[in-house]
Amino acid sequence: MINWLRIGLIVIILSVVTLVLLPFQLLALRFDWRLRRRLPRWWHRIACYMLGIRIRTHGRIEARRPLMLAANHASWKDILVLGAVADVAFIAKAEVAGWPVFGLLAKWQKSVFVVREQKRRTGDQVNEIADRLAGGEIIVLFPEGTTSDGNRLLDVKSSLFGAAAAAVASAPDGVVYVQPVSIAYTGIYGMPMGRYHRPIAAWPGDVELVPHLLGVLKAQAIDVDVDFGEVVEFRAETNRKVAGATVVSRLRAQLQRRLYRRAG
Repeated sequence: MINWLRIGLIVIILSVVTLVLLPFQLLALRFDWRLRRRLPRWWHRIACYMLGIRIRTHGRIEARRPLMLAANHASWKDILVLGAVADVAFIAKAEVAGWPVFGLLAKWQKSVFVVREQKRRTGDQVNEIADRLAGGEIIVLFPEGTTSDGNRLLDVKSSLFGAAAAAVASAPDGVVYVQPVSIAYTGIYGMPMGRYHRPIAAWPGDVELVPHLLGVLKAQAIDVDVDFGEVVEFRAETNRKVAGATVVSRLRAQLQRRLYRRAG
């Protein structure tokens, strides 16, 4: 009974917060005010607090711009976590725009929706991301393209870093910075989270959303470690495949070190 009361309270509070912030966010989107980048961070922080997601950050986000963050992807909670620690915009699959609640939130945060299957649109999508990067926005890329079980980094394609390479020409110093960011769900109820409990935090594609969401709401306390790694520089002469592989290698090593360290 207590769990259901808590869930109801969370829903009510997040609904109220959304209704209060939404008019300001819609105005900021309409007139492209910088406020549109900051308001989502407040919402994400409140959401993480209400859901009991406790964030520990390690290292620092790169101060130079243009900046792309390349992160592993285990759950929709990754959006809340990264959105709570930085003013970011996300690259999302086109179908996310049609999802109830999550799709609206993604639109209100001005996510970039990409259709990877339609090659004729790839150029326009890459240009949009490149323009946003050149404009000083921090863009988050999930190079796996889908969610994992939270225990590993799935295979990725270096072609997904094309937008970073495309933004080089518009970068003030001719450099685009790509920073690997690992998101590791490491604790639950104050205890280390191993493989057995990690499905509570992770959301692989074959798991239904509603039961998973209820499990998260009932968990009350989930610890997540966010590690900001060493930046990889993309320049005009940079080999995109090599640079992308370097980002992925660093991201995989960060994630494994954090999970192994917590498990030990």
